[in-house]
Amino acid sequence: MKKIFAALLSASFLLSPIIASEASAADHHRPPVVVHKKVVVEKKVVRRHHWSRGYRMSAAERGRYGEVRDYRRYRLAPPPRGYHWVRADNDYLLVGVATGVISSIIAAGR
Repeated sequence: MKKIFAALLSASFLLSPIIASEASAADHHRPPVVVHKKVVVEKKVVRRHHWSRGYRMSAAERGRYGEVRDYRRYRLAPPPRGYHWVRADNDYLLVGVATGVISSIIAAGR
């Protein structure tokens, strides 16, 4: 009984590489699987606002752009009473606090 079990065990060790090579050879004969993907790229258009003197900024625009409190850091002159500096895009705007009218524009270097 031990001899039969040993013979079956050794036969299984000898035949396993042959069976595995036949299975891998069968994989090479299969046609390749082609996956088609549809890629949609959505483009977002960002319009840069061209500021001008005398333009009145709405409350929404004033809230969107940040106020520049440390104007000396950006080498800006101190704002007169009733005005403050606002950074919009890559420009510095001198805007009236109460009215929102642009008094002066300075283009910042990139």
